[in-house]
Amino acid sequence: MLLMIEKVIILKSIDLFCEICEKDLLSLATQLSEIEYEKGKVIIRQGEIGTSMYIIVRGEVEVIIDDKVVTRLSEKSIFGELAALDPEPRSAAIKTTQDTLVFKIESNVLYNLISQYTDVAKGIIKILCQRVRQNSTL
Repeated sequence: MLLMIEKVIILKSIDLFCEICEKDLLSLATQLSEIEYEKGKVIIRQGEIGTSMYIIVRGEVEVIIDDKVVTRLSEKSIFGELAALDPEPRSAAIKTTQDTLVFKIESNVLYNLISQYTDVAKGIIKILCQRVRQNSTL
């Protein structure tokens, strides 16, 4: 388990949260879950309903759509943001390629952040736009 100050430092280093003051990041740090997965574990299954997003603290995951690996994500990457905003079936599966530590943020926590910080909303929109562009080239 990471110390709260370590969680705040990690969150501050992620583009999506870098403009948020430390006091509010501390509040966020107390509301997120810290989860460790061994290599080869499925974090998200394609088609399941989701209500949370994840931040990779350490490790690496594969993004799998229809049993095909489309990309890999590593430290400081975010996934699951679409389901956190709109709880619909997940568009991809996520599987670890090595031991991986993630922060899990539930949708209600994310919505509170968005209502307080427009930069978080802008950051999520940017991530979603990048994903749409990537998927249109696949």
